[in-house]
Amino acid sequence: MSKMIRSVFLLILFIGTIALPFIHSDAAETKVYRVPLHQEVEKGLHAFLQRSFKEAKAEGAETIVLDIDTPGGFVDAADQIAKLMETTDDVKIVAFINDRALSAGAFLALYADEIYMTPNGSIGAAQVIDGSGNAAETKANSYWLAQMKNAAKHSDRDPQYALAMANPEIDLPDLRAQKGELLTLTADEAEQVQVGYSEGTVESFDELLKKLDLEDAQVISTTETFTEKMARFITNPVVVPILLSVASLGLIVELYSPGFGVPGSMGLTALFLFFYGHTVAGLAGYETLLLFLLGVALIIAEFFVAGGIAGIFGILAIIGSILLAGTNLAFMAISVLIAIAVACIGAVVIMKFFGKKLHLLNKIILMDTMDTESGYVSNKNRNELLQKVATTITPLYPSGVAELDGERIDVVSEGRYIESGKKVVVVAVEGFRIVVREMKEEEQGL
Repeated sequence: MSKMIRSVFLLILFIGTIALPFIHSDAAETKVYRVPLHQEVEKGLHAFLQRSFKEAKAEGAETIVLDIDTPGGFVDAADQIAKLMETTDDVKIVAFINDRALSAGAFLALYADEIYMTPNGSIGAAQVIDGSGNAAETKANSYWLAQMKNAAKHSDRDPQYALAMANPEIDLPDLRAQKGELLTLTADEAEQVQVGYSEGTVESFDELLKKLDLEDAQVISTTETFTEKMARFITNPVVVPILLSVASLGLIVELYSPGFGVPGSMGLTALFLFFYGHTVAGLAGYETLLLFLLGVALIIAEFFVAGGIAGIFGILAIIGSILLAGTNLAFMAISVLIAIAVACIGAVVIMKFFGKKLHLLNKIILMDTMDTESGYVSNKNRNELLQKVATTITPLYPSGVAELDGERIDVVSEGRYIESGKKVVVVAVEGFRIVVREMKEEEQGL
């Protein structure tokens, strides 16, 4: 009996020894995703964060740390990212302000479950501005203030400080934000109990992990792929109108060049990059690409179908696909107008200063003229009849028939009626039109 007990004990000990590494392995499977949110907040960043969040959820990560160091960015892009953070309920999101979270960066930090800052970190200065660097119009500013307030409420923080970051009319002199100044909090100020915009100040990412009791967790750092970096660059609001302008100008120059060369290649490459970047960023779907290809097909069809209808619809389809490729229709419309203006200026310069002609249109439009200078004659011009005398065979009303040297010719008087059998003089020959006048009696006697 004792031998059996001893055998069972050894078996349990053996199984426990084998299972111990697996138990330890399970404990070490706690994963933390470190996701950088650096540089400007723009549309291409959303695609990278979306992939990172999806990957973190698939790997069973408990925490996502957003490593924030940004001067801000664009409102529409920040809205998209905020919605992504708001719908990520099953993973804890921590904002690690590793220097600065300004403007749109402050807005996104407020959507995190917790905020930690480095000693020299700052958060705030979130007033929305327009393209010229001035405060935005009342409508846009009102929308942004509401968004900042919602962001603060999302993380159960006092919204007055979020509003003070975006509205200089709020007076907070104790925090260096008297009326007329925007609020920007330092790490110490954000951690104050009455403010509550930071859960703590840490020197490094490792210290942050200790604060979160995750020092033994497996840290996975995500980085942008080359295509994501390219998409971020291409979808930047500064780059978009430049790309479209290069595309339009290149294609316009190609119209004035024989064959297909560098300008056309540049134009097509710019269009390809535009759609490639917006597709990778998740802004342009397959329907947008299909609309663009349909436009190209209609323009090609214009070379074989007369009327111009196919070409007009093709151009409209291409413009429509470009407008649909972005989330902000007004911005895309402005970019398209800039590109059209650049193309028109380029066409004028080419024609006026370089004297170029549309070589491509020569293939579908008859450009030659059949004039006398080129050797084309529509009828025989009988100038040898001038001043010769003929006899009317029929009355001229004012047109009729006369006989000249035995030849019957169609003639027309200068406007007066002339009876038949009268002598007339040829005074003008205009193609088929031979003009005559009646001879006076004194002329007949000569």
